[in-house]
Amino acid sequence: STANAPEEDTPNRYSRTDRTAYSRYSRDANSSGSSIPSNALEKRIEELERELAKERQENARLMKMTQDKDEVIGKLKEEIDLLNR
Repeated sequence: STANAPEEDTPNRYSRTDRTAYSRYSRDANSSGSSIPSNALEKRIEELERELAKERQENARLMKMTQDKDEVIGKLKEEIDLLNR
C-alpha cells in the first residue's frame, strides 16, 4: 500500500512562475482579439487550483484511512496466527 506515492508529495504540474507566464500570455492574447477576458481565465485558474487543493486533501485523507486499515489488518492477522498456535 505504501508503493503508491501520495499526490501531495509530487510538485504541482505547473509552477507558480509558469502560471504567471500563462496569465501574462493570456493578457497579450486578449489584446490581439481573444474572446475570453483574461480576468475570467485567471478566476477560472484560481477556482481550479482551489478544487485541486481540495481533491489533494481528500486523496491524503483516503490514503491515511487506507494505511490505518492496512495496519489493523496486519495486527488482526498476527492475532489470528497467535490464536492458531
